[in-house]
Amino acid sequence: MTTGSWEADRKAYEHAANWFVGVTAQVDDRWDRSALGEWSVRDLVGHTSRALLTVESYLDQPATAVELSSPIEYLAAMAAGAGSPAQVAERGRQAGAALGDQPAAAVAEIAERVLARVARAGPDDLVATPVGGIRLADYLPTRTFELTVHTCDLAAAVGADQAVPADAATVAAALIGTIAAHRRRAAPLLLAATGRGPLPDGYSVLPS
Repeated sequence: MTTGSWEADRKAYEHAANWFVGVTAQVDDRWDRSALGEWSVRDLVGHTSRALLTVESYLDQPATAVELSSPIEYLAAMAAGAGSPAQVAERGRQAGAALGDQPAAAVAEIAERVLARVARAGPDDLVATPVGGIRLADYLPTRTFELTVHTCDLAAAVGADQAVPADAATVAAALIGTIAAHRRRAAPLLLAATGRGPLPDGYSVLPS
């Protein structure tokens, strides 16, 4: 789920963040447009911005021990402890509201600040997530995944180009493949990706 190089994984996160900033700048006056499920564009942007803000806040409150040893363990723990879909949706709305009157500018400022913070960090820095301590090198790919997938959602909602940065796409796709293999759901994904048929209705590799 990673490239094997901390610098490459950090760059993938940076490129995903910058792509998010670029697509957000294209929203213009469409902040109230329906975007994903019950979320408006503003809500979706707010939720996606948390893939930046959590890195910053968790780095500023370092863990004292490694309790989660991989991105897969983190995602599974989050699926078990993230709260109900209604709670997740409400957090997205609150994050969107917190962006204020100039949300695109707020997102750009957040990205600049957080990327500078990550550039000063190291792969073995411990971050304290709500579900346990984890190395930054194991946590960051999950944030690249969030930024990449939700910027795809945002681009679709506002009609922007879905030109995913290659390294961000690589990290996100590798994580999806690893989750699918871990949960024994790889066959439908492999068959669909190679043109052998559509995915089953409701198919997802994400823990639920």
